[in-house]
Amino acid sequence: MPDEETSPLTKRDLEAGRLLFARDVIFMLSAVSLETLPPARLPEICFAGRSNVGKSSLINALTNRKGLARASNTPGRTRELNYFNVDERLFVVDLPGYGYAKASKSDIARWTKLTRQFLFGRASLRRVFLLIDSRHGIKDSDLELMGMLDETAVTYQIVLTKMDKLKKGEFEKVFLKTQKCIAKRPAAFPEIISTSSEKKDGLAELRAEIATLALP
Repeated sequence: MPDEETSPLTKRDLEAGRLLFARDVIFMLSAVSLETLPPARLPEICFAGRSNVGKSSLINALTNRKGLARASNTPGRTRELNYFNVDERLFVVDLPGYGYAKASKSDIARWTKLTRQFLFGRASLRRVFLLIDSRHGIKDSDLELMGMLDETAVTYQIVLTKMDKLKKGEFEKVFLKTQKCIAKRPAAFPEIISTSSEKKDGLAELRAEIATLALP
């Protein structure tokens, strides 16, 4: 993990993140098409990643609400764009996982099309937080999405998940390999955040980053 002293986040940033997620966070709706998306009246951030990477678990951990996002051990359970309203200052969007899902090819194609339309056509989208399972590292399907985001200049930030599942030496190798992978990518945010939803590691830093994108 990076040394806290080298992190660009300040104590003020960390406190702003804590306060943001200590306030009201509510589930709004599940969008199944662009027409059912809410009006783009607030800044938006989204969580993207392979199926079963831990998006729903991370949202629950960030908000300190166990049942806010539906977590499951079954890959591909999230099949819509799930919207959450954070204190009327920010929309958080949980995207369908990619890479694997127990569903028909037509359903997977529909979710994929909706996700791409959202990522590349939503003017209020401030940043994509791309979750990577630290046990597996960046996969081809992640590189495909990163390439599309680079081409369309949509800023994305890597969030390594499930870091508690690895030994310290193993995690450091994954972290350094991830750093090297994004070093020359034009749309990649340079700071990587390492998290564990179970152990609560890295959540303060992630909250702080998200707070910089919310309305004051």
